Amino acid sequence: MSSIDIKTTEKSPNPPRTKRKTDRRTLYTNGVIKDAFLELIDQEPYEQVNVTAICRQAEISRATFYAHFDNVEDVLDSVIDDALLFSEHASGNLCDMVSVIRRKGIGPLKEDESILPACQRIADSDRYHRLFMDAAVSDHILQRIASHEKETVVDSLMENSSLSEKDAEMLFRFILHGSFAVNRSLGWEKDARWYHFQELISRFITGGLKEM
Repeated sequence: MSSIDIKTTEKSPNPPRTKRKTDRRTLYTNGVIKDAFLELIDQEPYEQVNVTAICRQAEISRATFYAHFDNVEDVLDSVIDDALLFSEHASGNLCDMVSVIRRKGIGPLKEDESILPACQRIADSDRYHRLFMDAAVSDHILQRIASHEKETVVDSLMENSSLSEKDAEMLFRFILHGSFAVNRSLGWEKDARWYHFQELISRFITGGLKEM
């Protein structure tokens, strides 16, 4: 994936911090800042959100903001990770979903969100829908997903076909961007149409891999 540089209107006056505390108060303040960010996203595009607006919405000082985040993009990344459930409890990827659908059908996906690949998990919560519909951050979101999933999915594609690493990576990009586009066109709403298209995409991928 090419590097995407999303500019923010305000930067931290201090060098980026590599480590921050994770005590209860810190987690609470992080949550307040991210809630304020999402509330602003519901009102205006990402490109118009800045540190001053977040501080005003969250009712905190700029010093408090910079004690927790380096800039608006730092908040964006944290919110994306929350939305995509990046954790040890949700490690499913595209190949996992295809395998489950091939063996058991669409049913398990409705019962266990962790099976879904990252670009599908957002569909279960409208909290993040407005952000994920914002075209200005689409490339950044895709890059974030790729950084978490590319290695695993590429390895799996190679194991299930005769693809070279380069070809598997290009196929991964095609699938990731295509799946993301389908989800955006459906408004990230997980309904009967959504499950139908997940099954359709799964059959398409499985059928293609059999020929490789």
